[in-house]
Amino acid sequence: MPTTPDVPAASPAGALLLCRADPGTVAPAARLLRERMELIGAGGEWSALVPAGTPWADGTEPVDRVLTGWATALAVSAPWPVLALWWDADRSGYSLASGFRRPVSYEWLTNGTPVAQDEAMRTFAARLGLDPVLDMEALERLTRPDAAADARARLRGLLAVLMRAGVTLPDGLAPGLPAGRLCENARALPGARTITWSDGHEEAGAVPEGARAETGAADVEDAHAEPAFRAVRAGHVGHRPAPGGHRPPVRALAAVQLAVGLAVGAYGVRCRSGGWIASGALLLAHGALALAYDRLRDHG
Repeated sequence: MPTTPDVPAASPAGALLLCRADPGTVAPAARLLRERMELIGAGGEWSALVPAGTPWADGTEPVDRVLTGWATALAVSAPWPVLALWWDADRSGYSLASGFRRPVSYEWLTNGTPVAQDEAMRTFAARLGLDPVLDMEALERLTRPDAAADARARLRGLLAVLMRAGVTLPDGLAPGLPAGRLCENARALPGARTITWSDGHEEAGAVPEGARAETGAADVEDAHAEPAFRAVRAGHVGHRPAPGGHRPPVRALAAVQLAVGLAVGAYGVRCRSGGWIASGALLLAHGALALAYDRLRDHG
């Protein structure tokens, strides 16, 4: 099977972003990462984003750094956690981002040797609400030496635990495949949609062309917008409250996103990290959008 032109066939690196939200909710936030990705459902309340792998294709940007940046950006801008699974020729691991908290990461060498602190697994289980006894026992086994388990087997073991939290990866999205192969497999799955930045809409499978023509761009966007954005457009956010009511702290939250976005973006520029730059850009975009709508409502 031919590989995608975005990633050299020799590149073994690949990644998945698991979001605890349905595809329609994930799509608007994912588009702001400015990377081509495939989006597919991955269980009742989970979605999987499959990046093409462009930022790390030439070897200048480590896949784990890029994925941690993307996961952080998505989690800060949305009320659901994001789990990044990644692998390359030397290592495999994960990074869990949730809100403004510091991401939790764990890593294994190719032969399966753990190179992270056990405390990370306990924090991981707590943030996802996993069973503190049964699930934690299975996770702890992934932190112990096991000559029969390489790094890919460790990720498969992690996914087996996550199945009890509702994660079900579609066929063809197994950890260990290169990014190009993953994208091809994801694109062929029923219900998959391609996310891009250029045209502001999902390219494949998102909305039929007839619906696009009938409803117009704004209505199509509303159909897949995050609930918070739909509330803004409907006037529930930023509207003057009734006497005695309480106004949602939209401006304060927007200011926080702008401030954090500037700091994250500046850090990415200093480190020449595409992942952190994308994180900063996403935060800035969300903060600016919320602030702009709030001001429009004030003067409406």
